[in-house]
Amino acid sequence: MFETDQPLTIATCGCGSRARTYSSIATTLGNRYSVVAGADPIPERREAMRNISNNPDFRSFNSADELLAEDRLSDVIIIATQDGYHFEPAKKALEKGYHLLLEKPAAQTLDQTLELARLAKKYDRKILLCFVLRYTPFYSKVHEVISSGELGEIISIHANEGVEAWHQTHSFVRGHWGKTSECTPMIIAKCSHDTDYLAWLMGSRCKAVSSFGRLSHFTAENAPAGAIDRCVSGCPHAAPQGGNCMYDAHHYIGKHKRWLDMVYPHPTERSDEEVLEWLKTSQWGRCAWRCDNDAVDHQVVNMDFENGATASLTMTAFDLGRSIEVFGTKGVLRGGHSMKEATDVDITVRNHATGVTENIVLENDIADGYKGHGGGDYGLVNAMDTIFRGSGPDSTLIENSIEGVLIGFAAEESRVNGGQLIPITHRVEAPNPEPEPEPTLV
Repeated sequence: MFETDQPLTIATCGCGSRARTYSSIATTLGNRYSVVAGADPIPERREAMRNISNNPDFRSFNSADELLAEDRLSDVIIIATQDGYHFEPAKKALEKGYHLLLEKPAAQTLDQTLELARLAKKYDRKILLCFVLRYTPFYSKVHEVISSGELGEIISIHANEGVEAWHQTHSFVRGHWGKTSECTPMIIAKCSHDTDYLAWLMGSRCKAVSSFGRLSHFTAENAPAGAIDRCVSGCPHAAPQGGNCMYDAHHYIGKHKRWLDMVYPHPTERSDEEVLEWLKTSQWGRCAWRCDNDAVDHQVVNMDFENGATASLTMTAFDLGRSIEVFGTKGVLRGGHSMKEATDVDITVRNHATGVTENIVLENDIADGYKGHGGGDYGLVNAMDTIFRGSGPDSTLIENSIEGVLIGFAAEESRVNGGQLIPITHRVEAPNPEPEPEPTLV
C-alpha cells in the first residue's frame, strides 16, 4: 500500500515537454510529490528534468530501457515518450509494479491499448490516461450542467476542434506527428481528447462511427511559386528575402518562439543564431508544403450512441480552439473558445420552455504557469496522488476512459475506407484474476 504520509514518488520515461510540464506542476504542490528519476536520450532534457526535480538524489538514465532495467524506483512512472514508443515501456513498467501516468494516445494501435488495459488488471496496477480536458474548469462545468438534468435528455452534441494553422504545421506537418506510420493517426494523436470528453459527457457507449477527412492543403501542389525545400536557405517567401509566408520557419525566433520549448534540444538556453543554424538541418526548418507528411488537415466524425443520442466532431487545421453545443430536450448549452473570444462568456444555457438564457463566466484562478490545456494539466496532476491512493475520482483510469479511444480508432478505420460505418465491438471488461502480491511502494 501507499504510505499516505509520504510524497508520491515519480519517475519519467521521456523528459520532453509533457513530462517536464507534469513534473514542474508536481514539484510546486508542497510535499505531495517527489520526482526521483528521468530517462531521455537527449542530455539537455535530462538535465532540465534534474533541475525541475530539485532533488539532489535524482537519477538520470539515457533511455527508458535503462531505467526499467533497474529495480522499481518510484510509485508512479510517467510514460511521455513518442507515440510509437508508449507500449513497450508501459508494458515493462506494469510488469515491474509501477502505476502509470500514460500520455495520450495510450499506444499506437487499438490492440496495444487493449493489452495495456488487460495487463493493468493482471498486475493490479492503475493506468491514469492523460485526458486532461476532463480536469479543466470548462469541461467540468459542462459535465456538471448535463449531470444536473437542466438540459433534459441529451439528444445530440456537436464539438469542434480548431487545431490552428501554425500548430498544425509545427506538430502534424513538420513535426513528430506528420507521418502517421511513425505515430498515430491525427484523430487519435490530437483528437482523442475530444472523443474522450464526448463519450464522458454522453455517459453512454458508442455503437458505431463514420468519418471523412483527408490532407488537402499542406501538399507540394499548394506550395507558393518559387518556394524551396527550406525556409532558411534563401526561400523568396521567407522574411529575410522580403517575404511574408505565415509558415516561415523564421517565426521560431519571433512570434512563435514558445514552440521551440517543445522541440529544441536544449529546453531553455538558445540564441537566435543557434536556432537559425539548427533550422538548416532540423525537420522544423522545412517548407510547410514540401514535407513527407500524410496526417489529415481536416476530418469529421459521426457517432451513434447506445442511448439513442448522436454526436459529431469537426477537426480542422484552419480554426483556433475548441467549442461545443449540447442539445437536450429541456435546453441547449453552447460554449468554448469562439464564444469566449467574442463575448467573454464561457457557457450559455438556454431553456426551451422559458426562452431564458443563462450566461456562465468561469473563475480564472489558475496560476499563469498552469494554464496548459485550459488548466487541465494542473487539474490532472493535482488529482493524481488521490487517484493513485484510491481516494479520488477515477474516471480517467484506462478501464473507465477507453471509450473515446475506441471511437478514435473506429473513426480512422472508417476514414480510410471512404466513410464506411464501423460498429464498435471491442470492449474492456473487468476480469477478476487472482491478484498478485502488491509490491511495496517506495
